Amino acid sequence: MEYTNLGRSGLTVSRLCLGTMNFGPFADEKESHEIMDKALELGINFFDTANVYGWKMGEGLTEKIIGNWLANGDDRRDSIVLATKVYGQMGKSPNERGLSKYHIVRACEESLTRLQTDRIDLYQMHHVERTTPYEEIWEAMEQLVREGKVLYIGSSNFAGWDIAKSQAKANDRNFMGSISEQHKYSLSCRLPELEVLPSSYDHGIGVIPWSPLDGGLLGGNALDPGKKSRSIDKTQQVRVEKLRSNIEQYHAFCEELGESPADVAIAWLLHNEAVAAPIIGPRNVEQLVGIANAVNVKLNEESLKKLDEIWPGPGGDAPAAYSW
Repeated sequence: MEYTNLGRSGLTVSRLCLGTMNFGPFADEKESHEIMDKALELGINFFDTANVYGWKMGEGLTEKIIGNWLANGDDRRDSIVLATKVYGQMGKSPNERGLSKYHIVRACEESLTRLQTDRIDLYQMHHVERTTPYEEIWEAMEQLVREGKVLYIGSSNFAGWDIAKSQAKANDRNFMGSISEQHKYSLSCRLPELEVLPSSYDHGIGVIPWSPLDGGLLGGNALDPGKKSRSIDKTQQVRVEKLRSNIEQYHAFCEELGESPADVAIAWLLHNEAVAAPIIGPRNVEQLVGIANAVNVKLNEESLKKLDEIWPGPGGDAPAAYSW
């Protein structure tokens, strides 16, 4: 496994981040624990979750599964960087969602209880909250950091402008602000290259790509009706048909390289200096072992150029991509 600092911080994380969204809905507790055991064995020390995962409002099922795993001991808590998120609806009350100080502080306490830990290493704002001022958000985060309940802060699904604005407000308070931005980014979803990636890189914020296989489109089975990922639903199938030529070219090129499409998609993300660690979300140990090889796939300039031809990006950073 390879490691890097998360953004401008001194926090060391593996170049692959274990996503846990499947824990509960698609992998039961026993299988989820086996996946985490294997992740540690493979050198993956970066685990990501969210209080809403499990998708039953207020239950925090995925966090509970991780908490039970952590409770097994063996110093595993101090072997990982544990990340979770706050924002989603966790109850029927209007104050049980969003990024008000009221909700952030309460949600943190509840996550700590479910995770059976005394701290959250990376506490992420799951979405932009446009009805709460950053002064209030940062005041809540500062309190949690001061109390030792949270060590670092991150964001998720922020636009480039949101990243710049939130960081400016943190700077005004002499607070470190965010060290990471979790964002949808892949070979076939390259719009973040316009604003999000350059803004993150300029602010020393490490990008954590989610859906690096674009909902299964880059996983290798999108064109095989007998092996479709659960992610290839009817809506995604429309995209598959629209991009069939791109996918066929991609599969052919991966075959030339002698690498799986999934590994190439992850390796392509890892070559970008703004990217810290793509999130992989296995449903079983076999999938985890398969995708972990991606860190060993190295793409030369010729290969990167060919991938740009197959999956064209927006043309670079804004505004140079569309203006003089």
